[in-house]
Amino acid sequence: MRISDKLREQIEEKIATGEFAPGSSLDEATLVEQYGVSRTPIREALIQLAAEGLIEIRPRRGAIVTSIGPTRLIEMFEVMAELEAMCGQLAARRMTDAERQELTASHLACEDARANQDSDQYFYCNERFHAAIYAGSHNSFLREQANQLHRRLRPYRRLQLRVRDRMSVSYKEHHAIVNAITSGDAEAAALALREHVVVQGARFGDLLSSLSDLAQAA
Repeated sequence: MRISDKLREQIEEKIATGEFAPGSSLDEATLVEQYGVSRTPIREALIQLAAEGLIEIRPRRGAIVTSIGPTRLIEMFEVMAELEAMCGQLAARRMTDAERQELTASHLACEDARANQDSDQYFYCNERFHAAIYAGSHNSFLREQANQLHRRLRPYRRLQLRVRDRMSVSYKEHHAIVNAITSGDAEAAALALREHVVVQGARFGDLLSSLSDLAQAA
């Protein structure tokens, strides 16, 4: 893996965890000092992050972590819900036995994180869970699109897990998804994933509250 790719992943992770909060500036000189590299790979990493939509590169202001408005955010989650529903529908029909075993294993890993009330660990297990569904769709273009939007929404999906009881609810939803996919019920899998991902009503209010708390902490 290239240095710039590793840097992109590391900076992306800090954005996802809220260490680099929406609206904050990413100074090249500071990043060079922090990561002990030259400006070239830093610039390449920032260009990649800008292409993903995680940051904006502005004249005379440098790189700014993107802040998404409520309307745009809910639109993105609506699209994500449909992409995941499609992945689940195809996965229910196309997953191999080995892929079903990986899905089940990732589900059990989520259970361990939930039992320990470790939202950060649950976040990573949750990513593994959804990645298994994308792979199980056996549609490379759909998988690429789902992964791209998933990366864009990582900071917000992580915040959701910090809302009270969300991990427990998420785990129950995962259980329904696993049952639908492993039993080959494509329509039930699509419905369960759509309802799992879409953000509306009280869930959207909770997310906005978390964003407000994050902004105040920054």
